[in-house]
Amino acid sequence: MTGKPNNRQTIFWFRRDLRLFDNAGLFHALAEQTNVLPLFIFDSTILDELTDRADPRVQFIHTQVMGLKDALEKKGSSMLVKSGVPLEVFEALLSEFDIEAVYTNHDYEPYATERDAQVGELLATKNVAFKTYKDQVIFEKGDVLKGDDTPYTVYTPYMRKWKILLKPEHVQSYEVEEHADNWALLDPLPGLTLEQVGFNSTSDVAPEPVADKEILERYQRDRDTPSLRGTTRLGLHLRFGTVSIRAMAREGLAHSDTWLNELIWREFFMTILWHFPRVVSRSFKAKYDNIRWRNDKQEFEKWCRGETGYPIVDAGMRELNQTGFMHNRVRMVVASFLTKHLLIDWRWGEAYFAEKLLDYELSANNGNWQWAAGCGCDAAPYFRVFNPDLQTKKFDPQHLYIKKWVPEYQELTYPRPMVEHKMARERALSTYKEGLSQAV
Repeated sequence: MTGKPNNRQTIFWFRRDLRLFDNAGLFHALAEQTNVLPLFIFDSTILDELTDRADPRVQFIHTQVMGLKDALEKKGSSMLVKSGVPLEVFEALLSEFDIEAVYTNHDYEPYATERDAQVGELLATKNVAFKTYKDQVIFEKGDVLKGDDTPYTVYTPYMRKWKILLKPEHVQSYEVEEHADNWALLDPLPGLTLEQVGFNSTSDVAPEPVADKEILERYQRDRDTPSLRGTTRLGLHLRFGTVSIRAMAREGLAHSDTWLNELIWREFFMTILWHFPRVVSRSFKAKYDNIRWRNDKQEFEKWCRGETGYPIVDAGMRELNQTGFMHNRVRMVVASFLTKHLLIDWRWGEAYFAEKLLDYELSANNGNWQWAAGCGCDAAPYFRVFNPDLQTKKFDPQHLYIKKWVPEYQELTYPRPMVEHKMARERALSTYKEGLSQAV
């Protein structure tokens, strides 16, 4: 069969699962259907919200999608690559193809669930099955619940229950290749350039994903030292599914329980977002919405630029601005500084991270910012105010990380601290106490 697809098609819709291996929905599509046609949609609803037309995340996605398309063409198939509103794309596909079913994997964010509901309703009007599967997590939605069937809102008991529930089959791979004969046989289909999607090329954004055994075995010891390559840097790949969560969990089980716990944190925040979607715009603990933030725009801009006069804070912000990455320990320090030292609304910082982080994920970004501000489900107490100088002494005592990102930190040109720690801490405690005392 050559040329455009014909006969009845089954579509597999790639989203946050950009890989041809160990992919739950893809496995089921190929195992249950023939003539499986791969599809990727550059979702204009999401992309139109991005302010940077050279956003490296879009280039990363584009590179991965084109790589999948090339790999499929070596198998005698290809990939439909579209751009637009998914509902409108499917309306056009239904008029172009005789579609048997659409397979994909679950997505849990509020926009995604609304999008999928609309697409599912459209397909139902044409008697087209819409089948979705769990793929980007080990446990989802209501898989890990308390004894009374309510969701956990504190991490540690969630983590313990997660580990109790874990069975070998939860981390087994889906052997997609066993059903490779069921791809639609196609001549190469046209792709889309990055420019056709509305974005410009930028530099390469990510190394090849490697769950390095040596990094994992040193993870507990090295993960809090920002000058070391002590973390896996796999957040971007987990976000877009270029690695398998099942494979990553197996690596954690084999080499680092501490790293496995970080994967569980990811799933914990996903379940919080699923059960409590209000956290997107409001504090998990409602009484914290009474905090009277100072929200000084000039101070926020200094924080964004890495010009606070606190070298560890500035190093983190400059690393973020230049690379799209920030070391996890430093993320906590800069978030505490913004919310406690400057009394700037955590939502401002969350939005800035959402714009800059290559590994941005709504649930984790929101959960971690609310943790830092003290208003989240499993938050640091509001009276914990990280001292940037003490954090430096503990985690960057030789200033190796600071020297890399703030080489002028000892020069006269380097700004004086924009706020004095003791005063800022006392101001934060007073402001929080006042706000919480007003809660009904």
